[in-house]
Amino acid sequence: MRSPLPPLLYADTHASTDMLYFGRVEVHDPFIAFGARGKKITVQSALEFGRVKRTGDFDVVLPREVWQEKARTRYGKKAGIAEMIACLAKAYKVRGFRVADDFSASLYLKLRQLGIRLELAGGSLFPEREIKAPWEAEAVREGNRLCSVGYATAEKILRAARSKGRTLVWQGRPLTSELLRFHIEVAIKAQGGDARDTIVAGGDQACDPHERGTGPLRPNELIIIDIFPRVVKTGYYGDMTRTYLKGRASEAQQKLVATVLAAQRAAIRLVTAGIDGLDVHELVQHIFQEAGYETKRGKHGSVGFIHGTGHGLGLAVHDPGRISAISAVLKAGAVLTVEPGLYYPGLGGCRWEDVVQVTKGSAKMLSRHPYNWEIR
Repeated sequence: MRSPLPPLLYADTHASTDMLYFGRVEVHDPFIAFGARGKKITVQSALEFGRVKRTGDFDVVLPREVWQEKARTRYGKKAGIAEMIACLAKAYKVRGFRVADDFSASLYLKLRQLGIRLELAGGSLFPEREIKAPWEAEAVREGNRLCSVGYATAEKILRAARSKGRTLVWQGRPLTSELLRFHIEVAIKAQGGDARDTIVAGGDQACDPHERGTGPLRPNELIIIDIFPRVVKTGYYGDMTRTYLKGRASEAQQKLVATVLAAQRAAIRLVTAGIDGLDVHELVQHIFQEAGYETKRGKHGSVGFIHGTGHGLGLAVHDPGRISAISAVLKAGAVLTVEPGLYYPGLGGCRWEDVVQVTKGSAKMLSRHPYNWEIR
């Protein structure tokens, strides 16, 4: 059960998606924000005060300079953030706060020494983040539209590329993971997105699901492209994965790709409010096992289906919510990826990823892009 104490945060919005969720305004330097008597309160420097008051979702915006002076008057000239928070707690008659599990240890200790009661959230500071309002779902949909922009760019380049020996050549030079990633990210940036760490991994590199990919892309090898751009205007993310092959796929590659796609579609059909995400994950495992794809773990790594089926998506690429080997009931309104994959060095890797919103009926698709993977 969540602590009844109001939340306390001290972070910048790049480091803390909880802070961005709480105040709905980006601030690049750490700042104080807390709850008191049902209101959201923040302390801002003169640099940010006007903008935060005008565009943020806080009920009260206080001047940092004033409260810094109050803290120095009470605690001495070396008074810092902890002393300011203590003064604020006294002024707003707050006995204690609920803080995130990754709250600053040094600040935690200082506040406790000042007599402030603190309780760790013991999980998500704002569990309600898991459920997305309609406007949040649309913000995620926009992120996935940007993913589609990236895939259209990648497909155009792959269609224009030519095979030269064991290398793909585009515009007179080797087509590398780095080059394709650059053009994907530029296309997304031009339409209001910020795509970082995009995965463009071919061949055996794609068998490590979080390998970004380096070096030349090769004909007749599977290429996993995973794009997860942030929409600059809203802060919400999209997240989609597509698998490609430039050239001619072998029967083994065709079977691998078809099996993963079938598993993804079956998983999406099963997603509904009230079902255990573990059941969805186990369905994917069953489909893979029935098709003859084993998951094995050895001293040099793992092969097969080696990750969860999905995760929450929102202000973070990994937001609250999951579809995995850990039991977790899916809730109406949650936004989740569905992304089964198979990975076998020598054959290659394949992953298909889309985003859905959980409803009391069939899952609502928040992503859309074709699955035309074999490009000749």
